[in-house]
Amino acid sequence: MYEQTIDPADVAESELATHRGMFRALAFRDPVDRQEHLALTFGALGDGEDVLVRLHSECVTGDALGALRCECGDQLNAALDAIVERGQGVLVYLRGHEGRGIGLLEKVRTLAVQDGEGLDTVDSATALGLPVDARSYGAAARLLRHLAVRSVRLLSNNPAKGRALEDHGIKVAARVPLLSAPREENIAYLTAKRDRMGHDLPHLGGADTEPHRG
Repeated sequence: MYEQTIDPADVAESELATHRGMFRALAFRDPVDRQEHLALTFGALGDGEDVLVRLHSECVTGDALGALRCECGDQLNAALDAIVERGQGVLVYLRGHEGRGIGLLEKVRTLAVQDGEGLDTVDSATALGLPVDARSYGAAARLLRHLAVRSVRLLSNNPAKGRALEDHGIKVAARVPLLSAPREENIAYLTAKRDRMGHDLPHLGGADTEPHRG
């Protein structure tokens, strides 16, 4: 059922020194989506059971530019910290996932709609005829099998992400929350993820959810 594998010729590996310590960087071209993705491994993965794993969707505005409207950059940093603290783990950085799979151009268009019409992250996508979430996690599953990872402790607040990974043949032994403190700029976004997309965000409480127009 899971016959697709990553061709070793489509993999490159090297050490990657970071402020957190030494990671192993593994760049790979997925045989199905043909995207070039990146995985960072830390420590020995042992028998491949219960490995701490983060599947992180590319977000250039949040990850690279520090945008405050989402929590992507916060989650990326928190996931790397958690992996280093545990002494073992994998972060899979999935390219082609910008804007939950709609791409950078359409993502910026949805942001403009949110600002102009007061729509949330869900309705701004559908108003433009775009899917709310077009991401696939097959590439991540193939990479984890390449690393001989059989089960994971998944760093995610999104139950659907765990179900998707299991659909691709990777057992999710547990889902580990990855909560970041809400800000005025992202409270409406986080609330929509909780109330309309099923993300597990208990720390939001009854915070004001009026869209931010700044």
